Amino acid sequence: METGYHPPVEEYLETIHALEEEGTPVIGARIAERLGRSAPSVSEMLDRLAEEGYIARDGRVIRLTSDGERLATSVVRKHRLAERLLTDIIGLEWHKVHDEAGRWEHVISADVEERLIAILGDPATCPHGNPIPGSKGQRVADVVPLHTASVGATVRLERIAESVEINRAALRYLDEHHFIPGSAAQVKEKSADGWCTLNIKTNEFAIAPELSGQLFVALVS
Repeated sequence: METGYHPPVEEYLETIHALEEEGTPVIGARIAERLGRSAPSVSEMLDRLAEEGYIARDGRVIRLTSDGERLATSVVRKHRLAERLLTDIIGLEWHKVHDEAGRWEHVISADVEERLIAILGDPATCPHGNPIPGSKGQRVADVVPLHTASVGATVRLERIAESVEINRAALRYLDEHHFIPGSAAQVKEKSADGWCTLNIKTNEFAIAPELSGQLFVALVS
């Protein structure tokens, strides 16, 4: 088993972890789409990961082995702690932290990780509401995709799918309308083509179908 600093390996394992977390079937095409890589390069890397014992295959479906899960979880934890540091301490804009944390996650040592947990107060989630593995403050909320909430319901945004974190325009839009994790809104209208209209106080705004399925909310009333 390889050890040490291997960003490409960590990047692929982190992506597989994210797809599993979202409930998306993990196949090569989804990984290629998420990473913006060609099918042949993804296939080559998956062969390497399988040979090194990080993944197992069941037909086209890919899953992490215990070793793969261990490394992926470590990278995800460092990434989400880095996002917290960037927003809470450094003050970087919400829509920029995912990309920046992607650079930091590969070089954070165990000692630095320990200090980050202490400085940040062992946060339960990243700024986008996704759980930080190993946090003692973690809680599990019952969530549903926004598009399944009924008209008239009040919902609280709990988390945003990892796939949306790389969409700066979508994050800026949510930020401009103050619909970020922890914010509550009322579902005012749902159209036949999947658009959701939300209301926060006097601010009314629409969420596109491709985004509403990636926003996970708790039903408040």
